[in-house]
Amino acid sequence: MMHSNRGRLLSKPSLLTGLLLGTVLGLSAVVHASPEPSETDPLETINRGVFAFNDTTDRWVLRPLADTYSDLAPGFVRRGVGNALRNLRDVNYAFNALFQGRWDDAAANASRFAFNSTIGLAGTIDVATASGLESSYADFGQTLATWGMPAGPFIMIPIFGPSTMRDGAGFAVDAMVLSVPAHIESSEVSAAIWGTALVHTRSQLLGMDDLVTGDRYIFIRDAYLQRRRVTLGEDVELESFGDFGGDFGDFEDDLTEEF
Repeated sequence: MMHSNRGRLLSKPSLLTGLLLGTVLGLSAVVHASPEPSETDPLETINRGVFAFNDTTDRWVLRPLADTYSDLAPGFVRRGVGNALRNLRDVNYAFNALFQGRWDDAAANASRFAFNSTIGLAGTIDVATASGLESSYADFGQTLATWGMPAGPFIMIPIFGPSTMRDGAGFAVDAMVLSVPAHIESSEVSAAIWGTALVHTRSQLLGMDDLVTGDRYIFIRDAYLQRRRVTLGEDVELESFGDFGGDFGDFEDDLTEEF
């Protein structure tokens, strides 16, 4: 199946790459003057343009969809959807934990997927956590860091938000190679899963909108970078962002690594 899907998988990155490049180049042409780029953010002018695009897309598309989903879908339905999406994500976690040499975590994540996919009715019920088998986070950006690749400059990805060059490359591998939807024959089903993931995750973050203060771009950039250092085990505490730090961690874990 892996070989039969190869052409389809390669066509998806090409379309996605074209969309991202077109968006970035188009926005960079109309971005107004911004503060001097910092050492970690030399692409700030372009990043702010992408951030403005993301903000507008969120305001007019994602947030209204998330509001509607939150209002109409009963709580037990949203819990089932969240469980099913996290179940798919455990496959990604298992592979990356394996690549990082975290054998116990890889085995635990793989076992979670097996239990929840069968006993848990296609992952809609999280029987693994109830049994004491916890999920262990791992992504390919983290894998690249483990292998010694530097983070590179900060970037803002259309739709998916804050990242770095290394983590952006890791996200592409996670999404287009290691995720379950990437290997589903039907492109409609794959797109439906991604769309559901975006709307479901955004619905969980509706209460965060008022937590961002000051320059929204700088706040989100710095929160992401600080949270990422914690994820990579660099012993940084999320004190300066208060309650937002933990919520932003959920954003990063649930959106950029939904699968």
